[in-house]
Amino acid sequence: MKKSTLKIVAPVLIIAGAIGLAVILTAGKKPPEQKTEQRKDMLVDVKPVVQQDLTYQVWSQGTVQPRVMTTLTSEVNGVITYVADQFIEGGFFNKGDLLVQVEPYDYQTAVKLAEASLARAKAALEEEKARGKVAEREWSMFSEGKAPELGLRRPQLAQELANLRSAEAELENARRNLIRTEIRAPYSGIVKSKTANLGQFISRGTQLGQIYGTELAEIRMPLTDNDVAYLNIPAQGADPASLPEVELSAEVGGELRRWNARLVRTEGMLDEQNRVIYAVAQVQDPYQLKSSGQEVLRFGRFVKARIEGRAEDDLVLLERHLLLPDHKVLVAADNKLEIRSVTVQRMDERYAYISAGLTDNDQLVLTAIANPLAGMALRTSADPVKPADETKAETAVAAVAKQEAQ
Repeated sequence: MKKSTLKIVAPVLIIAGAIGLAVILTAGKKPPEQKTEQRKDMLVDVKPVVQQDLTYQVWSQGTVQPRVMTTLTSEVNGVITYVADQFIEGGFFNKGDLLVQVEPYDYQTAVKLAEASLARAKAALEEEKARGKVAEREWSMFSEGKAPELGLRRPQLAQELANLRSAEAELENARRNLIRTEIRAPYSGIVKSKTANLGQFISRGTQLGQIYGTELAEIRMPLTDNDVAYLNIPAQGADPASLPEVELSAEVGGELRRWNARLVRTEGMLDEQNRVIYAVAQVQDPYQLKSSGQEVLRFGRFVKARIEGRAEDDLVLLERHLLLPDHKVLVAADNKLEIRSVTVQRMDERYAYISAGLTDNDQLVLTAIANPLAGMALRTSADPVKPADETKAETAVAAVAKQEAQ
């Protein structure tokens, strides 16, 4: 065979041998086993529904203010001769304490002059009474018939009586002005500001300072109509022990402090700008001057308020993120998904309060489902799950059984 012919036949024989070998190998190979993939039920977390009796809590905030505040004003003219040591910004005082003294000498003199005028008026009245008696006696001795008023000096007696009353009024006014030279505390409290200084000349109407009463503190708390609907608003004159409780809180020096208060009233009208109604809570003795039951609550502090609301029975407390649009929730019943409508009585920032639609031991679905469909098969976290080794063993047994069947 020629060398050229061998070059052509050899590759053909090699290719033919490779094809034959491939056919033989392919014919002896078993076809791959076909397996049907089973779709697993969706695994979800659930928890049983628990109905409970609870008391609503309404949250608000406000600034601590004194219930009574007064601007002290002078009612007389004069030079300030005394200023109390406690009459200074932040100073505490008791009811009746002398805070400011105006020079009293001119007013003491006015009292003495008024007393002298009163004494003269009394003497003139007594003298006129005596003259009237003399005139009446003389008329009866020398004349007959009824004596005229002027003859009996009745007009003169009335004039002297009027002079007496005028002198008494002048004396009362002089004594009042003398008392007004002493500016005393109308109640126990704290000094907010002071403008009076020793040696300062003041006139009637001059402001001396501002004081706050420390017996009661008040907090005005804005509430919406929805908030008010879940509160027990106290009636006027209600027993203090029956007033709703309010817990105030604020961070002081890096620590959370709390104070007890009572809801005493609402202001009875809506604010025209923000359309809220203000409720007022009171704190007894905020500066703890008469007691030591809690921390000092200073005027001007901003606090958060948790108000005790109305009590309700058989409610379900549901986290807000579990409530779907249109007031629906997901429930697992017999390993099937159920989309149930509920009645929401109230919602706040964290919870929805369900009054109907859920009962005890309903299995509430906690897992988020992107496209929930009623009737969807579920597998809850409470269902038993087979170990991986056991699953592999069952798969191997099934394969052997299938081969034997073939």
